[in-house]
Amino acid sequence: MGSSSQALQQLEAARHVALGDGNHYPQILPAVVPIIGASANASLEVQRWGADFLAETFASPTWAPEQKMQQSLKVLSTLKDYIESQDVGIIKSAIQASACIYPLVYRHIISDPNDKQSWQLMTAIKSNILRRMDAALPGVRICCVKFVQQVVLVQTPAASADPRRQDPNDVSLTHVTRDHPLMPYINLEAESSGLLDRLLGMLHSDNSDALLLTATLNALGLLIQRRPAIANKILSSVLSFNPVKSASPPMTAKNKVLLRSLERTTRVLLINVLKRNPEHPLSGRIQQYLERMHRMRLEAFDDSSRKRPAPVEPTDGLDAAKRQRLGATVPNIAPAPPSNTVAVPAPAEAPIPPLPPGPVSFRELYTLNPDASTANFDVQIFQDPNQLIRILIPVLASVDERKLTTATNAVRARFETVRQRAAQAAAQAAIAPAPLAVDDDDEYEPDFEPENAEQVANRIDSAPPDNLPEQPAPSGPIAPYKLPEAPPLTEQEVQKYGDDTIRRAFGMLSSLDETASKTKVQKGGFNRYAASSFDRESWVTIISRLATRTTCGLDDPDEGVKSEYGRMTKKGSFALSDRIRDGLYNYIMYDWKRRLDLAINWLNEEWYNDRLQSSSEVSSLPNGSNSSTSNSGTKGNYHRCCLRLLDGIITYIEGTDKVLIRFMSEIPEIDMEIMRRMKKMAEDPERIDLACMVLQYLCMFRPPVRGICVDVLEEMWRTNDRAKPSARKFLAIWRPQILESEAENKVKEETMNGNGNMEVRPVA
Repeated sequence: MGSSSQALQQLEAARHVALGDGNHYPQILPAVVPIIGASANASLEVQRWGADFLAETFASPTWAPEQKMQQSLKVLSTLKDYIESQDVGIIKSAIQASACIYPLVYRHIISDPNDKQSWQLMTAIKSNILRRMDAALPGVRICCVKFVQQVVLVQTPAASADPRRQDPNDVSLTHVTRDHPLMPYINLEAESSGLLDRLLGMLHSDNSDALLLTATLNALGLLIQRRPAIANKILSSVLSFNPVKSASPPMTAKNKVLLRSLERTTRVLLINVLKRNPEHPLSGRIQQYLERMHRMRLEAFDDSSRKRPAPVEPTDGLDAAKRQRLGATVPNIAPAPPSNTVAVPAPAEAPIPPLPPGPVSFRELYTLNPDASTANFDVQIFQDPNQLIRILIPVLASVDERKLTTATNAVRARFETVRQRAAQAAAQAAIAPAPLAVDDDDEYEPDFEPENAEQVANRIDSAPPDNLPEQPAPSGPIAPYKLPEAPPLTEQEVQKYGDDTIRRAFGMLSSLDETASKTKVQKGGFNRYAASSFDRESWVTIISRLATRTTCGLDDPDEGVKSEYGRMTKKGSFALSDRIRDGLYNYIMYDWKRRLDLAINWLNEEWYNDRLQSSSEVSSLPNGSNSSTSNSGTKGNYHRCCLRLLDGIITYIEGTDKVLIRFMSEIPEIDMEIMRRMKKMAEDPERIDLACMVLQYLCMFRPPVRGICVDVLEEMWRTNDRAKPSARKFLAIWRPQILESEAENKVKEETMNGNGNMEVRPVA
């Protein structure tokens, strides 16, 4: 006894160390297994501790699954000895540990088909547990249900058949190959299907324990969530399960508690299914099942705990069958029916209570039962109107016509009483004298203290003089009053208010949902309605058109100072369009990858506005003048805005961002200055391939700019040594004569250097 207690103390100390830090489990477990094994002649207390320790160890999430899988192979023999023990506590803990170990061994055998010994030990443990599932004690059977749940979970295909899209920690039948030597695919699938049928059969067996049924329902919930392939089969079996009928005939307090727990577990299981998937195909059946189970629960529990109702006594007098009391008023008794008819006793009806004095609400007007129990019923618990209709139609069909007529007459009489009360109250209010005017402010309390000399002097000074003549009332109509015009805004105020307006517009644009506009089909074209909806695209169209079209022809092109990107700004003035363009640029560059479509729309608006301005300038020229001299070489707002956006994007773009190809392919106009940005971007070794891909794409799908793209490729090939291999591949397709001339020059150079006549410098 002393040695076993000392060993338990040491083992408990090791357990506390492992609980403090899960990284110690791989070191502690190999040292503990030889001590707790049944083959080591350990005492019963040590074996119980060992079984609990193994169940706790492999259920702990604090150490890695790979280490668990390695250590699980070392405890299989110990678990096999524990399963064959006669102690119930050891068997229960061993089954729980086996439920945690089975997925680990399953994964190991998938990756190592040659470990036949480990799989044989696991198969022996599984067979022993399955034999105990039907005839063991209730506690052991509950542990067996947990083990069967894990077996069905790992031997059933996962939600996705593609192993690349699965959760790596979710072990399933999908990971098993069809030709596995130790675990045949067909056998595993058939075994899992049979074990699932055994679990579902527990719900419909006559001698099942309530605790065992609760454990089964909890096990089925995880299978429904993680294995959609068998979810409908499980739900169909659960919907045919009646937790109330599984009650034993004597409804003791213990049985009531068990049945309430079983009913609540079933309800929570189905409600969680609806929460995870409201559009489930069986949602209608689940709703009907929950309603039916709610009614059955009320019938099973509420009626059993209710006391015997009080006997119904007549309310309009004494009962004629009883002895009459002296001095009491005897009601008129209806004549007896003829002798050839059978008298049917009429059901006793509850008296209709009178209306309460004072004002009456609609609820009190239509409440006819004395206890007013139906008035406390809240119909808002029915979220679905169809559900309420399904309940009301049978209820209205079962209403007695005589009772309905009596209730209708009672409500009509009550309504007449309410009308009479209202008429009497109105007549009394007309006869009563009008009340004195009372100040509206109920909280005002005048100060009745006597005034001092200073207060009297102030009141006299503020009073008007007594000798003022009375002013006659105006005879003519009063002229309408007009507010004075506001003073003109200064240039600084205009700039400040304009900046605030633009800032609010872009703040509202940032708050809109950027994904809502993608689901709507918008009408394309330049003549579309910009404000047809209040989504992000409509607001961007409005803002871009404000920047491009509102100031056409208002600015003097001769006045201004040239700034960065060729922008002309007035001295000391507020250029509204340029402010909006700056806001658009900042908004796009804040998240340029997701807002690249807005940048393309903006540039299209700028290009269209430049075309409108150029056409209007040409039409306004006098006859015989040259349009090229009037433009003086200006390229408009599109060119500078495109260069500004392109410079901002190239600053942050990486070599793997293919969105630049889309941007360059969808902008409306490309010139040499824009394409030289690709040459500048190719100076970065990591972005050479991206620049060449952009140029190749434009050569293939935008033939009008093919010459410009090939010229830029030729410049890259001549000036950038790192970009030479990539540019050479495309030049061989679009301009092979450059490479041929370069090869001829190189041959001449080598020939002349070999003869020793002269040296030719290679062509750059």
